[in-house]
Amino acid sequence: MQIEPKPEVWLRGPLPEISDYLQPVAHALLQAQEEINDQLGNFPDALLWERPANVASVGFHLQHLTGVLDRLFTYARAESLSENQLAYLKAEEQQPSPESTVADLLDKFNKRILIALAQLKHTDEETLTQIRYVGRAMLPSTHLGLLFHAAEHTQRHTGQLLVTARILRAQH
Repeated sequence: MQIEPKPEVWLRGPLPEISDYLQPVAHALLQAQEEINDQLGNFPDALLWERPANVASVGFHLQHLTGVLDRLFTYARAESLSENQLAYLKAEEQQPSPESTVADLLDKFNKRILIALAQLKHTDEETLTQIRYVGRAMLPSTHLGLLFHAAEHTQRHTGQLLVTARILRAQH
């Protein structure tokens, strides 16, 4: 008996407690989470920091996804980054420790997705067009613009991560 694949997250209906305006953001984040977890469930730790054709490693993408979601959702709350967030940003391309595993990085990413979804649930629709500033240069965006960018950025890196993982599996 063959199991029917689930439809993509956006085709499963609205998510409870999330504004209609923010459904696409939540759907994109959950779709990325599903695809990443499905594809990396048995990905070898030894390949985590490999860079085929000098592209970004799977480990980098996982750390970057986690960090960017944290930073963009911080800006969406109209807050500045903490020293810890700035330090994380500087270290995203580096292996955190020789013992770091795919499971560790997936766990951090999955926790960040849950935090993002909780923030979406508590986002007041009335604030979505309000200006939010990004970075030390205080570049202007909007609350909705930051949340949308978090979703599309996550999708872009998910695609890159999945292609890199497939190439590495094929090579080994």
